[in-house]
This record gives sequence, structure tokens and C-alpha cells, in this order.
Amino acid sequence: MKINKFSKKPTNFKERAGKKTIVCYPNDNLENKNLDILLKARNHLKKKDEVIIPPRDAKTFNVKSGNFFRVESVEGPQVGDLNLFQANNFDEKFYSGKTRALYGTHISVGDKMYSSFPYLRSLATITWDTLDWYDYDEDGGSVHDVIGTRCDPYTSKLISGNDYHYCCHSNLTRALVHEKGMNINEAEKIVHDVLNVFMLTGFTNDTKQYFMKASPVRPGDYLEFFAETDLLGVLSACPGGDCGSEHSSDVAKCFPLKVSIWSVDRKYLDGLKTSNISSYNRDHGLIK
Repeated sequence: MKINKFSKKPTNFKERAGKKTIVCYPNDNLENKNLDILLKARNHLKKKDEVIIPPRDAKTFNVKSGNFFRVESVEGPQVGDLNLFQANNFDEKFYSGKTRALYGTHISVGDKMYSSFPYLRSLATITWDTLDWYDYDEDGGSVHDVIGTRCDPYTSKLISGNDYHYCCHSNLTRALVHEKGMNINEAEKIVHDVLNVFMLTGFTNDTKQYFMKASPVRPGDYLEFFAETDLLGVLSACPGGDCGSEHSSDVAKCFPLKVSIWSVDRKYLDGLKTSNISSYNRDHGLIK
């Protein structure tokens, strides 16, 4: 944290500081021309399946390309940690850092969930968000962040000295082991930084530390996605409940989450631009 100053301020500090801000990754070329088609198509959705995620646990689910899926609040305020994989290639998985660089700290309707290198394509597009009314509050907080990692047993051990097995990292790992037949080492290595669905977060104004507040989510709220390739999803119902007090807890009030899968007649997707893996040739300057 840059709150302690040990170095001496230079005499020419005024000419070295306070320059104009430049957006690192302008996203004008990422304009989502599919969104109008998707917003119309979602008026014709038909429910196919659903999965209930118990509190302090995780479940996997599959979504075919061209289908929609929702993460829904069903019984009480609850946040969820979402991992996404290309269903036939677990090396291609959600890249929260690049998604954050392209869209900002929190994502909503029209934003895409990009995959890891060397693929870097949209795995899914957000098509509806019943919490987009929240916007950003006076503390700079908002919902659906791509800045937090996921609560995990290693950080819990570092800070508290305790072993805690039902944080989101462990929940996601356990779901891959139990439902996809992976061994624990294989599963843990592919669990990745998440989309914190419904979680209300930001950075403090003074120390710029990651903060959380009680989520505004209520039963009936949902975040909806369009799958741009075949997907394996893994969702953890965070042990922090609405994360209004702590996020690795056996005492916080927790509720289940629901994932529902929705299909739509392909005629409503006419004109949709497909999501393709990066065409970069990958020579990295090594081929002369």
C-alpha cells in the first residue's frame, strides 16, 4: 500500500507527476454488434434445465453454444464465484484480468467474458442484469466484480492461521473432483480467478484496498449470459453469504443459488457474429 513514504520527493516532482490519464485498452473496436440481436432473442427463451448450488458448496453445469444461462438468487441474498471453461479444452478458461482491463472493475450487460491466452476470445456475453440499477455508489462500490480473486484456504491460513475448507477456491476444486472425475491436483491447478456474481465491492479511497459490502441481491434477481462456445461452468455459493461481514465463515447466513439453462430457436440468432480464437501467429519474435 502506498501510504508510507520512505523516499524523498524530488525537486522537479511537479513536472513528473499528474499527467493526463490514458485508457490502456480502448474498447471502441470491441463494440458489441451482437447485443441488439441477443436482446431480441432473449424474449423467446425456453427453459431447458437448472442446477441448485447448496450454500458453502459448488456445482458444475454445461451450456451449449447458442444457449443462455442465468445465475439466480432464490432464497436470500447470496453471492457466487463463477469459473468458466471451454467445455472441450479446459486450458481455455475465463481471464478475469484481461476482462477487467477491457471493461473495468465491474461488468454488466453487453460486456464479454474473455478467455485466457493464447485463445483470447469471448466465452460469454452478459445479456441481462437485474442489478444494473445499482450503478456505482458513493464509495465507488458496484456489483459483479472482476477484481477479487476468490476466497481461498491459503489466504485464510496466512491471515488467521486456521484451516478452512469451504471457501470458494476449495468449493470449485471439490466440484471438479466430484463431478468431473479429476484428481485434486489437476482440478486445483485449473481453478481460476472468478466473476464475483452479485458481490458488492470496490477499492477504499484512502488505502485503495479491496472492500466488500452486503450485496443488494434479493430472490428473483439474476445475471444472464449468452454462451458463445460450448461451456463448462462451475459456481460456488460463497461461505460469506451476502459478504456483508466476512467471506470465509461458518456463521454467516448463506443461501443456495440457482443456475438455469435456456435455449432459443436459431432463427432468432440470425446475423450473430461468431466468437473466434485469436488469430495471432504466436511466433513471439522467435521466427526470423
